[in-house]
Amino acid sequence: MPYDLFRELRAEAPVCWVEEPAVGDWPAGPGYWAVLRHADVKHVLRSPDDFSSHLGATQIRDPDTVEDLDFARTMMLNQDPPDHSRLRRVVAAAFTPRALHELATAIESRAAELVAGIRPLGEVDFVSIAADLPVWTLALILGVPEQDRQLLVDWSNRVIGYQDPDYAQSGTADPSRLTDMGRAALEHRPTVLTAPDGRPLNPRSRAALADMFAYAHALAEHPPPGSIVARMREAGLSAIEFETMFFLFGVAGNETLRNGLPGGLYSLLIHADQYRTLSLRYDLMDAAMEELLRFWPPVVHFRRTATRNVMLAGQRIRRGDKVVVYHASANRDESVFPEPDRLDVTRTPNDHVSFGFGPHFCVGARLARIQMSALIRRVVTELPGLELASDVPPKRLVSNFQNGLKELHIRW
Repeated sequence: MPYDLFRELRAEAPVCWVEEPAVGDWPAGPGYWAVLRHADVKHVLRSPDDFSSHLGATQIRDPDTVEDLDFARTMMLNQDPPDHSRLRRVVAAAFTPRALHELATAIESRAAELVAGIRPLGEVDFVSIAADLPVWTLALILGVPEQDRQLLVDWSNRVIGYQDPDYAQSGTADPSRLTDMGRAALEHRPTVLTAPDGRPLNPRSRAALADMFAYAHALAEHPPPGSIVARMREAGLSAIEFETMFFLFGVAGNETLRNGLPGGLYSLLIHADQYRTLSLRYDLMDAAMEELLRFWPPVVHFRRTATRNVMLAGQRIRRGDKVVVYHASANRDESVFPEPDRLDVTRTPNDHVSFGFGPHFCVGARLARIQMSALIRRVVTELPGLELASDVPPKRLVSNFQNGLKELHIRW
């Protein structure tokens, strides 16, 4: 992460124009405004009247076609109030205090099983363990049968890792272990990964995720009682709204923890003094989780589109310009966080923006914190002598959007 460059830009050009060159097979774009200071990032995120999630969706790269943009706009993530508020209420139904309490009990049990299972081994790739917990939790919430959980992994890999050759065509689910519903969905998986004009198929398009949406509709025919899929049916969502809501849970609800857990543990282990402090003071666990999220933001940035001509930090932004807020820079803003490049598990308050801000503040933030705390607490307390495996360096996910690790080998 270019933290030194972010620091320079916050001081000299906190809102600056960035070109979009072609990257591999992906075409060049028109450029965008990068927003780097904490206060400006929060201003953009809380001002949908000026900076819309809906106009161009929330990825830097523009959707390839009008149809792709129309499809993306049906997703809650890519809407503005009041439409966003209507869909958010459906999601919020899965995260009531009572539901979260029940989930927390189940998550604690799962975290205990995971750590107990690896304890005799003495060494493991923590990414595989970290990936299990959010996928297991999402399967529970969605009502996805255990046999089909690996499909969630593949769908998430293909979306969040489309720039990474190890993940872009992920197909790790064993058809022989899937339910009939899972095997039927695989028949819809696209085999042609290019659009009619020869460009790579947009990984977030309806065509690229046809197998996931086929599965979602099949699951909705007989949804497990109490599952979020059952609630979505009862809410009367349109077919496309249902698809994009399933996408939001199945992918967006997975990626934050898949990145935050390995990144958080890695940050802790390379700061031995902070690891020791936390291992001796479990009362700091909540503060430590916030600091790990600040220090290793799972998502690097999000896009908005200017709805009209506006001024921001002295820059004139025109209607239709892309405006991209950098969480990774805002979380290191020295005007908000003393010694921002130092990990400090005692840091409080901690006004990081890793879960966003304003109307789009992550509705699953509390659930993510529960999972992160449950697993890291058990790893720190139950794997004595925990350290990085020095002979196997961490391996980063190739992505300009996700701050992720593909491998993190640890020993104890």
